Amino acid sequence: MRSIYLFSISPHPEAIHINPLDITFFKLQIDFSSYDYLILTSKQAVKALQQYDESLYKKIKALCISQATAKAYEVLGGEVLEVGSGYGDDLANTIIKYPKQTKWLYLRAKEVASDFATASNKLGYSVDEMVVYASRCSVKIQEIDVAEDAILIFTSPSSVQCFLRSHTIKSTQQIIVIGKSTAKALPEGVSAVVSDERSIESCMKIAFQRKIN
Repeated sequence: MRSIYLFSISPHPEAIHINPLDITFFKLQIDFSSYDYLILTSKQAVKALQQYDESLYKKIKALCISQATAKAYEVLGGEVLEVGSGYGDDLANTIIKYPKQTKWLYLRAKEVASDFATASNKLGYSVDEMVVYASRCSVKIQEIDVAEDAILIFTSPSSVQCFLRSHTIKSTQQIIVIGKSTAKALPEGVSAVVSDERSIESCMKIAFQRKIN
């Protein structure tokens, strides 16, 4: 049967897990009391909050990009305002439902794929951005030896980009991606199955179906 390789921050017990990124966190001076809501677009942003006293942010509800991020914030003791579709650009549609005087704090990576914050600010909404972490391609993803008949699961555009720095995707490998943004990061001509839901479980379900074929 084919091996399943999962390129993700989070592991799965039935896949060979390769963390594509090494994360560096930054602890900035933040006056959480100045904001009505947080915006969290990754579990790494939630983890960055652990550098602060929980009393500073715990009572601030968060707009979370996905169910996975929302769950991570709840585990930390926070409350969720709303959960997005999994795509950063769609968060702007949620922000505009609230009064323009609402103060949002977007805790983000150094490099992001979506400019929803800039777009929202141009419309007169108040979204402050704080870079609380940065990522770089891990040594592990660059050195991993992948089987030629493997099933590869990519969970972010960066996981694809980091893989391609040291590897090529072979025609004998089957590719599963967690969303359309990740699919767009694949080289031209490489086909992939896009998961029904933006979750590792959804990707793994597809992988299990193909593993025995």
